[in-house]
Amino acid sequence: MDIIDILLSASFWAAAIRIASPLIFATLGELICERAGVLNLGIEGIMVAGAFAGWMAVYSGTGLWTGVAVAMAVGMLFGLLHSTLTVPFGLSQHVVGLGVTLLATSATYYAYRLALPEVTSPPKIEAFQPYRIPGLADIPLIGPALFNQTPLTYAAFALVLIVSFTLYRTPLGLAVRAAGENPSAVAAQGLSVTGIRMGAVIIGSGFMAVGGAFLTMSAFDSFFFEMVNGRGWICIALVVFGAWRPGKALLGAILFAAFDALQIRVQQTNLGATVPYQIFLMMPYVLSIVALVLVSRRAEVPAALMVPFNKGER
Repeated sequence: MDIIDILLSASFWAAAIRIASPLIFATLGELICERAGVLNLGIEGIMVAGAFAGWMAVYSGTGLWTGVAVAMAVGMLFGLLHSTLTVPFGLSQHVVGLGVTLLATSATYYAYRLALPEVTSPPKIEAFQPYRIPGLADIPLIGPALFNQTPLTYAAFALVLIVSFTLYRTPLGLAVRAAGENPSAVAAQGLSVTGIRMGAVIIGSGFMAVGGAFLTMSAFDSFFFEMVNGRGWICIALVVFGAWRPGKALLGAILFAAFDALQIRVQQTNLGATVPYQIFLMMPYVLSIVALVLVSRRAEVPAALMVPFNKGER
């Protein structure tokens, strides 16, 4: 009965939406990369770098939205590095992605210690505050959950619509999807497969960094290295769960976030007093793996994903 009460509470769904927001940004970024044919395993490190860059920019005196822009720019720089090594040079996407994660994480740690050598606890900033949308926020259950969030959460949901429209309703989106399905056909139309793939990775990496920045500028008000905590790897799984479609990926992010919010609240019930807390901590990951296995069997992977393209070769 306690679990039913939790699932029917507006505070639970508000927390789920808040937890899902950084996942939405990063999952959309990964989805764009993979739709163009590039697997970006640098996502975890890019999220860490974005979290630090956005927070540090605001701590240094810039505005919150400027901090978001700085985080996105840093992510795009790592995306440029990743795409340069994997697309025109054709290096292993797995190796380069892991290398980018290690580089971004290590560079962030170095920059943090360089900027704040004497700090023992992370300084705080004035983060984004929830903005209540009049009228809509009064709708029972749905209103407090969806329409009393921070501006970055609203931006995450808007981005789902923008990415979906761009991929399926514009020539640019068609070119990106074709680059991941049949790059030879793209080249036959006189378009640059290299340019499309690199552009997709750069933009996608920028969105990943904004997902990291959400953690320091919206969910929390400070930076610490464990805050990303594997969310990047979860986002890669969410792309598969969503069958490389923005709408389904959004549902996957909310589902995982709901599991995460649920395990926190279940620990505070009578059940939580008798069951080891480690069981609850692993619950969202176990349930996500089960859902991923069930859904991925019917998923259609982009045909040219991780396949290097050299013009003139078949």
